[in-house]
Amino acid sequence: MSQSIADMLNDKSREQMKSMIKTNKTISELKPGEKADGFYLIKNFEVKKTTNGKQYIDIELVDKTGAINAKVWDYSKETEALIEENPIVKVRGEVLEWNGARQLKVNKIREKKLEDNVHIEELIPAAPIDLSEMLDAVKSYIGKIKDNEIRTLTDNILKKYEDKLYYYPAAKRNHHSYMGGLLYHNLRMLQSGEKLCEVYDFLNTDYVYAGIILHDMCKILEMDSDEYGIVSDYSMEGKLLGHIIQGIKEIESEGEKIGIDREKSVILQHMVLSHHYEPEFGSPKKPMTPEAELLHFLDIMDARMFDFEHSLEIIEPGQFTDKIWLLDNRNLYKKKE
Repeated sequence: MSQSIADMLNDKSREQMKSMIKTNKTISELKPGEKADGFYLIKNFEVKKTTNGKQYIDIELVDKTGAINAKVWDYSKETEALIEENPIVKVRGEVLEWNGARQLKVNKIREKKLEDNVHIEELIPAAPIDLSEMLDAVKSYIGKIKDNEIRTLTDNILKKYEDKLYYYPAAKRNHHSYMGGLLYHNLRMLQSGEKLCEVYDFLNTDYVYAGIILHDMCKILEMDSDEYGIVSDYSMEGKLLGHIIQGIKEIESEGEKIGIDREKSVILQHMVLSHHYEPEFGSPKKPMTPEAELLHFLDIMDARMFDFEHSLEIIEPGQFTDKIWLLDNRNLYKKKE
């Protein structure tokens, strides 16, 4: 029996659909010289000007696989309004290479339509471990703190921000800047810290565990994040004070409520104060206890390992990454074995 016209049209539609799906590449799959055609999440955008004064829109697009900088060179108020009002957009453009990094030149952009059947949950970058599982694991380290005052202080502060820990990122743009990133950052530091305390057995594990859990807790006060871990901006207090000063105030305030020994409170405050190590990064004092020194390097190590892992997972073995700004503009190599 010959194929009906309806069947032929259906076959054609299926082929078109297959073609459309094939071109809808994830961000990790985009390569310089190729076309981009897909749905992406707008994480940040800003209207800027070129050296000759022409306006353009600079966008950070993300999906579950990564992020890419995009440029809309043909600025219009309508396009700016579209980007501002729609977290998910359909983008067509060209993938270029600029200063060793990928960049997307946007040719067409439109809002997501109902019939597109794309949901924001499908695009949200998130920590690779279940959020409840991570929170339980972090709480288990509080249970390992032997000193009752330090344990109570740490537990009270964690409980105060527990609901937001389910989704808060550890940063707006850099390491662990995705849903649940702050919790994931804490957990990996706790796991590393526990092992290093077995090697350097003179360290006080109570201060190590408490310091790790508390060191970035007030990023929750520093940034305004939605339930998907996307930071819209820094809070007024975050811009004026930063999470380090807010963290010190939190320890001081909660410590007074429970009547914690003054020295214990000051040592924990010092750990938060010094964990960025240098004044230009927000720490007016360098670590003056071994636990504070360890906290700094655990923080740096986890951030760096995240950058290595995240950058290498999106390329093929035997290839080099784009230049990674956070790693001193290094091109990383992914070994074949």
